[in-house]
Parts: sequence; structure tokens; C-alpha cells
Amino acid sequence: MTSDNKDKSEEGQSKNALKKAQKAADKAAKKAEYKAQKGQTDEGGAEGSEEDCSKGLYGDLAMIRSEEERPVTHIALKDLGRPKANQTIIVRARLHTSRGKGKQAFFVLRSQAYTVQCVVAVGEKVSKQMIKFICNITKESIVDVEGKVMNTDQKVESCSVQDVEIHVSKVFVVSSALPRLPLQIEDAMRREDDLEGLNIKVNQDTRLDNRVLDLRTPANQAIFRLEAGVCQLFRETLRAKGFIEIMCPKLISAASEGGANVFSMKYFEKEAFLAQSPQLYKQMAIASDFGKVFTIGPVFRAENSNTHRHLTEFVGLDLELVFTHHYHEAVKVIGNMFTEIFRGLRDRYASEVATVGHQFPAEPFKFLDPPLMLEYCEGVAMLKEAGVEMDETEDLSTPNEKLLGRLVRAKYDTDFYILDKYPLAVRPFYTMPDPHDPTWSNSYDMFMRGEEILSGAQRIHDADFLCERAKVHAIPLDTIQSYIDAFKYGCPPHAGGGIGLERVTMLYLGLDNIRKTSLFPRDPKRITP
Repeated sequence: MTSDNKDKSEEGQSKNALKKAQKAADKAAKKAEYKAQKGQTDEGGAEGSEEDCSKGLYGDLAMIRSEEERPVTHIALKDLGRPKANQTIIVRARLHTSRGKGKQAFFVLRSQAYTVQCVVAVGEKVSKQMIKFICNITKESIVDVEGKVMNTDQKVESCSVQDVEIHVSKVFVVSSALPRLPLQIEDAMRREDDLEGLNIKVNQDTRLDNRVLDLRTPANQAIFRLEAGVCQLFRETLRAKGFIEIMCPKLISAASEGGANVFSMKYFEKEAFLAQSPQLYKQMAIASDFGKVFTIGPVFRAENSNTHRHLTEFVGLDLELVFTHHYHEAVKVIGNMFTEIFRGLRDRYASEVATVGHQFPAEPFKFLDPPLMLEYCEGVAMLKEAGVEMDETEDLSTPNEKLLGRLVRAKYDTDFYILDKYPLAVRPFYTMPDPHDPTWSNSYDMFMRGEEILSGAQRIHDADFLCERAKVHAIPLDTIQSYIDAFKYGCPPHAGGGIGLERVTMLYLGLDNIRKTSLFPRDPKRITP
């Protein structure tokens, strides 16, 4: 290459480099200018930027640390309705869903089992910035909303509050939720029969692993309000009949029913167990002349049963009472108690039943007053007529219990019934044998929708006879000595039973799994959260 050509080549390369450098510098300058303008706009100080007419009407509240006391002016969502129309109110609730539409935003607030629609639109006191802020609030965040209650032209079918909505003027975030939730509440709320055809389901393990979120659904809120109602009605009914509530120990020195299905633990230098039942202490209270007692508390069963109706820890509703001549005196009291509970649930908790039924459809629960009572042999006869092959003194299997429940409903139009006079061979050692035929016993079970919810009997109240029956069952007397001792100083004839709270709630509502009615279920595979 000649010297002239070389110089021309270098000059060309130099010009190209200069052009590239100038282009890059221009690009960097434009980028810096854009950033500067954006920063000024964000601060609201740029010349010509749109002024925020909603300043001070929305934002994030400082963490509430109880700095000062103020009058509470918030109202509950459940109290919203046409009587509140045209009033300016403040509510605190969770942001359930939201969507922006042009210069408007629609969002739904949720508090416990109640939801209400809110509307906000750009106007004299509502800015685009406020709309944008509202649309960016994460689902499940807790917000304070101020606005005017307005009647709606059409029912808001998607909300529990259907005849009014809130026209929003202020929104403040009280507690922000993470943007990414392990489950969506609206998915966890979907009907179990999937009428929408979306095939979106939240599986049981996901629900239970994230129970704090799962419990926020309206159905779950209603389930546990109704379950609390079962406890309340149990207490009310028995107190009205002169029962005394007692508190029983859960730490015991020996298996409470002489069985092996107990949780053991170290108790200082000794071995102790978690109580399978308050049975011993109920009966000791009877021997102490309390007459009629009941107790509510946790019961522990170390049974490796992974079924729809078994838990290793559940809430027991237990009762025991003296009778004068015949254990049927006690059976009638217990049966009538259930009638009172069912009537109370029907009359006081209709809203909760409807809320649960919206997500988990079921046939309404039916019961008779007085309740139906059949003898065990009558139940077996009904099963045999339906084609079941079984011996008269054979224990009922779970499928046969359910079939009998369907047969009883078809014949007697009731979901609740009592089965009396069980075979002695299938009952615990402390059950009183039938005085006329030792094949049978003075024992009974009570059923809801074909599943057992109470097992009870007349208890043997004589220490010598109790020892005799324990030997028949091959139970070492030293393991139940404290139980036997309770009857050595005179004890009146008595009967009682134990009820599983979660099972009663599950069956009354027609649910398919007991884990739906246990706040934080414990089973052989789950001990968290």
C-alpha cells in the first residue's frame, strides 16, 4: 500500500470512530435527560408535569405502633347496606381483587366472610396517580378506605354486600402483602363442583401448608363460626339441664382406656401419656357426687389412620350423668341435646350454612324430634334386606355404617339416629352387659349422615365387676388400677359418651374431609403449621 492510500484509510477510520463516539454521546445525553425528567416528574417538581390533586388522599400509612389513642370511626363490612346510603364511611379490610379500566378502578374489599365493591374514577379530587397507586396495591394487603356509600342499580352478584357500593375518596395501605402469594384466595374460594368449568383447584396439601391464607376464604370463616356455635350450643343446652363443666388433665400416668394407641412422653423421670379421653375423670366426678358433668378439650389418639374422618388430635365434647333406674334416661338426655344443637344451628347459623353451601354444596341436614332410636339388630336387619351379608353380632364396618345411614334416611327421613344395644363383644371392658342377654350390652352409638359421632354406654360402676370384665378382655389390672379405685367407695349408676367436634361440624355441613373442620389439623402425616 502506498503512503497516500494508507493516510486516506486511516483518515476514514478516524472519521467513522468519531461518528460512532458522537452517536454514543448523543444517546447517553438523551438517556440522562430522560432520567432527570422522570425524577422530577416523580417528585412532582418538573415544569409542565401534571399536578397531583389527590396528594394526601392516598399512600402507605406508617406502621401502627399504638402511638396514640383515637376514636374508632371504622365500620364493619357486614353492617353496610341501603340504610347507610349517601353516608361517608371508613372501612378497614383486605384488598381482594382490583382492576383498572381507563380512568377508573374497581376493587373488592373483603373482611372475614363479607365482601363489597368499591369504585374510584379520575375527577376533581381523584388523580391518575391515585388510580395507578390503587391498581398497584397487592392482593391481600390491608387497607383503610374512605368513601360514600351509594345504592347500586343492579345487584353486585360477585359480592356478599349486593345493594350498595363504596365510591372511594381516600385509600391508605395499613399492611402490605407480598406480591407473590402461594395460593390465590379467589381460586381457594371456587365452587367444588366447578360449575364455571375453569378446572382450577387448590389441592388440600397446598391449602394446609398455607393455612393462614386458606382460612381467609368466606367458606372457612363460616365453617369455624358454625363450629364455635356447636360448642356454644353444647354448653348452653347442658347448663340448662343442670350440668357442671369440668376441666380434665391431659397428662396421665397410664393409657386412659387400657389400649396401646397413646402418645407417650417423658415426664421428668417417669413415663406419661397424652389422654385418649377424659373418661376416667368424668367418672371420678360422678363418684364425687357432681351428678351431671361435661368437658370440652383436646383428645389425642395415636392411630395411624389416614382417612377422611380421623385425626390424631381433635376436640372432644364429653358428658357423663347419673340415672335412677335405666340407662335410657341418659340416652334420651343426650339425644335431645343433639336435637337442641341441630335446631340452634339451623336457626342461628343459616347465613354460615348458606356461605359454606355456596362453595361446598350439600343436602340440608335433617333430624327428628324426638330423635329416632333403633336397636342394633334392627339396623343389621335393614342391611340384610339391602343385600349385605353379616352376622347379627358382627361390628359395623365403615361402608355398612354409611349404607345404613342412607337406608335410614330413605325410610325415616332423618340424618341423625341412635343405634342401641350393641353386641358386648365389640365394646370396651367398662361397658355394662345387658342384664337379660349377655350377648348384648347397655351401649349405643349416634350417627350423622351414616357416620358415628358419639359412642357411649352405661359404665360399670362396681369395682369387683369391673375387675372381672377387665380380665375377660385380658387387660392387666395394674395398668388400670387408678380407674378401678375410683369405684371402691360407692358410685351411682351412670352413663355418658364422647363426641368429636370436628366430625359433627363436617357431617352437619355435608363436607367430605375432617381436615376442613380442623383449624390446624393433626394427622399421622401432618404436625405443622
